[in-house]
Amino acid sequence: MKKFKIGYRTIKTAVGAGLAIVIAEYFNLQFFSSAAILTILCVQTTKKKSLHAVYTRLVASIIGMAFSFIALEFFGYNPLVLALMILVFIPTIVSLGVAAGFVSSVVIIMHIYSAANFTYDLLLNELGLMAIGFGTALAVNMYMGDFQKEMDQYLEQIEELYRSIFSEIVKYLRNGDASWDGKEIILAAELLNKAKSLAYKDVENHFTRKENLYYLYFDMREKQLEIIERVLPKITTLPVMVQQASLVADFMQELSENVHSGNTAKHFREKLETVKEVFAKMPLPETHEKFLAMASLYQFIEEMDEYLMIKQSFKGLKSKDKKKKITDKL
Repeated sequence: MKKFKIGYRTIKTAVGAGLAIVIAEYFNLQFFSSAAILTILCVQTTKKKSLHAVYTRLVASIIGMAFSFIALEFFGYNPLVLALMILVFIPTIVSLGVAAGFVSSVVIIMHIYSAANFTYDLLLNELGLMAIGFGTALAVNMYMGDFQKEMDQYLEQIEELYRSIFSEIVKYLRNGDASWDGKEIILAAELLNKAKSLAYKDVENHFTRKENLYYLYFDMREKQLEIIERVLPKITTLPVMVQQASLVADFMQELSENVHSGNTAKHFREKLETVKEVFAKMPLPETHEKFLAMASLYQFIEEMDEYLMIKQSFKGLKSKDKKKKITDKL
């Protein structure tokens, strides 16, 4: 069995449903319990999704009332007319892009069918149910949890994994230690997916915000991870160890130790250029195996330059306490 858990959305759905019934009953509306159904259908995971849900359901419900008036009043309140009306109604709301509001609109349609008499009072009753149901959903969905603390935790965990990955590369280059199972790569990929999803939710909870710097940050890390995954086979399968391996190991050691330092990506790209210069001055390979090893190491250096270039293009952000700058991370 999965762990029993009550989340924010569940609480808001329950509160909203109860509140909608209380309000609808207070105004003596017919079918007052249906206000809870309309509320439940509009409580979504983010504010923007909830607003869009209300829009689609409101439009679909109004169209449903119009179709009900025309079909049922002119051709009679019977199952065949209702079925034929729905047959035309569904393609209509699909073509208008509000198909998500079908269930809500059916609730209204069935009220009209049950009443068997489309009156002005019934019209006001249904409009009242929609106002209460949809309005309550919007009201309870205006509260969303603050994701920043959770995103900061993801940030720290991901950077810790990056340091571990770099440290394992250093171990191999210096000692030929090939015992690493690469689990940090898999964990980093999983955390990045979760972190990006959470950051996207944060964007959806702000009506005026078009982007989230945390999302951009995690996206940048994901691109860096793709580079790491691409070059790892080259750097961990060297045919022989050459002098240049120690040079690259020193650079990677410094890089791993300064993931949280004040050094910028530009600074490390300059260091990488120095590594390239020293690399070029070293003796030429004597054997084919050494040539392959040197070629792989040089490819690795070029890829790490791209890794740092991706970080350099990130405009950065400040954490909540404004003391920890993500712009200083590599």
